[in-house]
Amino acid sequence: MHFAVNAHLLSPVTGYRQAGVSGYIERLLRQLLPLSPTDRWTVYTSAGITPARLAATPNTTLRPSRLPTTNPLVRILWEQLCAPLLLARDRPSVLFCPLNVVPLAAPCPTVVTIHDLAFLRLPERFRPAKRRYLTLLTSLSVRRARHVITVSDFTRREVIELLHVPPEHVTAIPNGRDETLSPPEPAAVAAFRQRHALPPAFLLFVGTLEPRKNLLTLLRAYAEVRDRIKLPLIIAGGKGWLYEPIFALVDELELGEHVRFTGYVDQADLPLWYGAATASIYPSLYEGFGFPPLEAMQCGTPVITSNTTSLPEVVGDAALLIDPHDVAALAAALLRIATDPALRADLRARGLARAQHFDWHYTATATLNVLRTAAHPVP
Repeated sequence: MHFAVNAHLLSPVTGYRQAGVSGYIERLLRQLLPLSPTDRWTVYTSAGITPARLAATPNTTLRPSRLPTTNPLVRILWEQLCAPLLLARDRPSVLFCPLNVVPLAAPCPTVVTIHDLAFLRLPERFRPAKRRYLTLLTSLSVRRARHVITVSDFTRREVIELLHVPPEHVTAIPNGRDETLSPPEPAAVAAFRQRHALPPAFLLFVGTLEPRKNLLTLLRAYAEVRDRIKLPLIIAGGKGWLYEPIFALVDELELGEHVRFTGYVDQADLPLWYGAATASIYPSLYEGFGFPPLEAMQCGTPVITSNTTSLPEVVGDAALLIDPHDVAALAAALLRIATDPALRADLRARGLARAQHFDWHYTATATLNVLRTAAHPVP
């Protein structure tokens, strides 16, 4: 069988775009390609992606584009105009598209992964052009695709409800954990703390600076308890979009001396950031999966996160869950986790155990089964 993958959203450079979907593509392909050594794989990428990065086997061919597809507009044009021609030439059994959109004129069956439908649930959090593009192309793509994969049961329900896809055409396959993450050694944490001039204890948010991450609520809740917990708040993540109100609120609440922005955090440093933190706070309004709480649990860091969307699926009973719209509830959770060592120890143990439930090998095996079925559907 011949499988093709549109991996143009696999980022060739370090930055916040290397997280999220780019990480999903890389970790999935590193497991997926070696699973079927007797099959052929053609992986369409932007320039700069090496076979070693994907653990590509001899039966894998990487086809980097000559176009600058790291530019979103160019990538969209490639998907809808160039990809059908390449697929007609390469003749794969099925094309796997890891984010929302398939080439509508693809001459072969397609499978698409939907990570979330935030652009439909929270349209005001997106720039109008991006919202219109995602709404139109995602709706058309799930109709065109032979099967849809989602990364959580929550997103599966969203796809069925909002995009009207028949339930039998949607399969939930959870993401895996990053095997490189684990509780760091105390000596490494101490050296990291000194190198970055970090205090002995602090609260940590990890994620892209964008509206749905709900940093405005976090800042307001933190302002309510700052004088009682006496812990700084460190916000670690690259600037996404519509992030200006975050910095404006820091000034308005006079939090400049208490809130620190690190910018994008390199993946290699993540365990040290989590290991140095007292707790990880992730009050997101909407997640199709939610990697940061899983990463924090892997590193033994207690977690506060939202009680909505997919996040309860990820953390189970291993985190404090709060209503992300309730400033007072989040403030109370911050106070509780900052002042209760026994609670933190319990959440650490529960989180480490919970994280073991998520495995990329399982994700890849289940994805391969969907691809095979899509190529040769049962009548």
